[in-house]
Amino acid sequence: MNESYVIGIDYGSDSVRSVLVDAINGEEISSSVFYYPRWKRGEYCDAASSQFRQHPLDYIEGLEATVRDCLQKSGIANIGQAVRAISVDTTGSTPIAVNEQGVPLALLDEFKDNPNAMFVLWKDHTAVKEAKEINDYNETSAVDYLKYVGGVYSSEWFWAKLLHIFRVDEQVRKATFSWVEHCDYIPFLLTGGTHASAIKRGVCSAGHKSLWAEAFGGLPPNAFFTDIDPLLDGVVDRLFSETYTADKPAGNLSAEWAERLGLSTSVIIGIGAFDCHMGAVGGQIEPYYLSKVMGTSTCDMLVAPKEEVQDTLVKGICGQVDGSIIPGMIGMEAGQSAFGDAYAWLKQVLLWPAKQALQDVEGLNDVVREQVVNGLEEKLLVSLSKKAAELSVTATSELAIDWLNGRRTPDADQSLKGAITGLHLGTDAPRIFRAIVEATCFGAKAIADRFVDQGIPVKGLIGLGGVAKKSPFIMQMMANVMNMPIRIHKSEQTCAIGAAMFAATAAGLYDHVEDAMKTMGQGFECTYVPEEKWVPIYAERYERYKALGAFMEGKESLAITV
Repeated sequence: MNESYVIGIDYGSDSVRSVLVDAINGEEISSSVFYYPRWKRGEYCDAASSQFRQHPLDYIEGLEATVRDCLQKSGIANIGQAVRAISVDTTGSTPIAVNEQGVPLALLDEFKDNPNAMFVLWKDHTAVKEAKEINDYNETSAVDYLKYVGGVYSSEWFWAKLLHIFRVDEQVRKATFSWVEHCDYIPFLLTGGTHASAIKRGVCSAGHKSLWAEAFGGLPPNAFFTDIDPLLDGVVDRLFSETYTADKPAGNLSAEWAERLGLSTSVIIGIGAFDCHMGAVGGQIEPYYLSKVMGTSTCDMLVAPKEEVQDTLVKGICGQVDGSIIPGMIGMEAGQSAFGDAYAWLKQVLLWPAKQALQDVEGLNDVVREQVVNGLEEKLLVSLSKKAAELSVTATSELAIDWLNGRRTPDADQSLKGAITGLHLGTDAPRIFRAIVEATCFGAKAIADRFVDQGIPVKGLIGLGGVAKKSPFIMQMMANVMNMPIRIHKSEQTCAIGAAMFAATAAGLYDHVEDAMKTMGQGFECTYVPEEKWVPIYAERYERYKALGAFMEGKESLAITV
């Protein structure tokens, strides 16, 4: 019997997906998706205050449901005994408070409905004030502890979120023993961990979000954090000093979880990492190619040989860490806080009148109303894309800024807001949609420009994720704005496939994850190349975008006509 099956588990913002893969050839045997029920109902979230929390039960229930479903769908007899390894990727930074036993506080009765005891999702921006304090204090520090995370700490990250929770919830603070990323918690759970000190932390999350660096001997000292706020006293001593690359095993599947999943205790559980980092591997990243996972937000990854990067540090990105994407190479991360979310925002704005009007139409039952709304939601962005592609654009057409959820990179600032200018009575929905799409592409170009300006070349683009697969209009505009080709990967689920590649490596089926990439990778389905007629137009509009952005930040007066 073939005993080379592995499972990759990908935790996204709305759902978890598991895939069962034959590691010998990369064939996807089965897959399963579980949508978080509490998240879907909007529980524990408040978009107006940028609070986005997820209950650990959503993750745990989804883990069990999808893995069991994959095994059942495979149709392979005794498949549970043939699975060699599981690896997990998650969103990040998505940390949670745990007690001394490593149990998330939200799983305890006294905290089961407390959002502050739950996972603080990556896009939660309640810690803007705390991030600013970390940045301000670092400027006075004798050691620059932010130099490996681009010089700017974000409210989306580990320490800012921890400090915010400690400040707003004394009960949670007193019950907290440690603070754990989602990608580190799931392997701990699967291996049956019983003490928080035994949680194995991946270098991916530790280096990019937690300020861990080998050059510092680990995390910054306790004094760094207590000078920011005494509430942080002692926390660093209860965290970690050692980190691991994602090609290493975290341990074996526990007896409890082997029974719950229908697997054996011989299954290797790999070290966890962020979704986009494993997605870059699933999408067959190459040195100096910007691998763009495009979904609700974007995460842009670039890998480069250590001997070539040497002491080059790129300012304003989300960090550069030895081994965070591919062990043995420097992994660099950037991204946009809103990409698909920007289009989803406009869609909901446009759908609101229709939804309200349908409530007042007599003779329609709830089933019909739901069918109509679902049909509109399914077709709206497709129709907008078709009409927007037909529009002629000049230098002074409607112009937008993509910071609807703040700016991740370059130079994180989650307090920034989006904007649309140049509106007139002829402005319609396709024109607004086009301006927003263009803005997200301009935001992507700003990231690429930052790498190049700081001495890291960008040789090409790789497109991954839902937007890359589903929107030719957006991808063609991306190629035109960036003035370089973008290759679109075949896989529908590069993050889960990347996790499967790491699982195969952790189990010893491959010596290096690059070997797994070559054998298990699915290749590319198409390439979008720049259209010459649009390149100079977008180049001019990009300069206007930068000027408008500087105005929105209060850095410059608006000296252009928009």
